[in-house]
Amino acid sequence: MIMHRNFLPAGVLLAVMMAGGSALAQESANNCGDQNAQADMNICAQKDYEAADKELNEQYRQTKARMVEWDKDLSENLKGAEKALLAAQRAWIAYRDAECAAEGFQARGGSLEPFLVSSCLATLTRARTKELKDLAQGLGN
Repeated sequence: MIMHRNFLPAGVLLAVMMAGGSALAQESANNCGDQNAQADMNICAQKDYEAADKELNEQYRQTKARMVEWDKDLSENLKGAEKALLAAQRAWIAYRDAECAAEGFQARGGSLEPFLVSSCLATLTRARTKELKDLAQGLGN
């Protein structure tokens, strides 16, 4: 199982939603293609990251299963694919979170900061999902 933490605390998202009013937040959550206010864009960027994270978690489970399968056919002194994957994923999560926090400093304290961070998280998460898929497929060769 992937150990991760949501970069943006729930309180930040709640504050953004409350700032725009609950009706606006609900409308924004349902229609991310029609964004007119920064609060709307922040909510949609967070939703995009959450969707990317869900895809990542599913791919991680698939890749991990492939690594376990790979390890089972090796002698004890050659096993370690699953452990290597876990170490890599933990390191990647630390990198992703730090990189996106740094990107957020472009608008530190402003209403754009949550959007920058969530967008970064989504982009890096999707790239990692592709890497994990490629890794799992590469083990089949």
